[in-house]
Amino acid sequence: MSNQKVVQTETESDDENNPIHHPYAFHVSGPRKVSAPNWRDLINSSWKDGNYKRTVIACFIQAVYLLELDRQENRSQETALAPKWFIPFKYKLSRTLIDERDGSIYGAVLEWDRSAALSDFIVIRPSRAPRAVLALRGTLLKGPTLRRDIQDDLRFLAWESLKGSVRFKGALEALKSISDAYGSHNVAVAGHSLGAGFALQIGKSLAKQGLFVETHLFNPPSVSLAMSLKNMGEKAVVVWEKVKSMVMSSNNGATSNEDSNNQVAFNKWVPHLYVNNSDYICCYYTDPAGGKDGGDGGGGGEKENVGPPSAANGHLAAKLFVLSKGNQKFLEAHGLEQWWSDDLELELALQSSKLISKQLKSLYSLPPSSTTSRR
Repeated sequence: MSNQKVVQTETESDDENNPIHHPYAFHVSGPRKVSAPNWRDLINSSWKDGNYKRTVIACFIQAVYLLELDRQENRSQETALAPKWFIPFKYKLSRTLIDERDGSIYGAVLEWDRSAALSDFIVIRPSRAPRAVLALRGTLLKGPTLRRDIQDDLRFLAWESLKGSVRFKGALEALKSISDAYGSHNVAVAGHSLGAGFALQIGKSLAKQGLFVETHLFNPPSVSLAMSLKNMGEKAVVVWEKVKSMVMSSNNGATSNEDSNNQVAFNKWVPHLYVNNSDYICCYYTDPAGGKDGGDGGGGGEKENVGPPSAANGHLAAKLFVLSKGNQKFLEAHGLEQWWSDDLELELALQSSKLISKQLKSLYSLPPSSTTSRR
């Protein structure tokens, strides 16, 4: 009797270590209805569909989580879980971003695999498929990387900025490198949770330099002590802002050309944010900026593939996709896997988000730059 129990335990352990039965295996927990690229994409590219693009990019981020787990669990090339999350879409791993302090993988650059595509008679890259994607994972509550992940979580919580992080520097350098190599219009950056915070801030840094990279942010962090302090101080400066605007109004004619240039630069970078109303880490992005129409960020929204609405002040700060499923547990609402769900119903928020406006405020005051039209 005891011998039989031992045999069953060993078998179950083998199943967990076998990539065929692993809960994170692509065929076990990945998207069910998404198709791999084929020759038909030459006629009508799947990447033109917003649902397809969101699903594939979320899979790329999942691959980064699994690259780190594969490393921690010493998986071989044959048993690794991560490759199955990008190879079916004809992408290959070209570079991993490693935190030298603990050796953990926090990001990866995935590039279009032309050789793999040619084997399926895809002679050119489908329209709107990025040449390269920088994917950044969030906090991984396992193994030696936990300390560094939490350190950056606390950094954002305290300062609402990740610029002091070693990972910020590495991610920015990687994104700048592929943007220079392929053109910023041919690359994308994406992240989940903490990784979305990095993606937003490095995307904004390049936008200030006139490089506008397609940006996808899943469950981006929206809560920080710094933000709370800013909100407390806002009312105190309202009067001063009114006085300052009255003084500056007389100089409108002298600054009109500069403002026009800044507005053009701002409009060229429109990040995509995917938030769940039940996720307390990112739900504050749905707080409307002006509150003219009332309601929450997702109320009265439009479907994902419908063109974006215009903001009240004449420009679109970001595309905010809101998922509302009623009350959900935090881990479910904050999880990455929800973004490749087959029955996903998203709404494109009609209001301009107050938090988005704060995050991108520095882009309003961009100095005229010769790099604006570089790519």
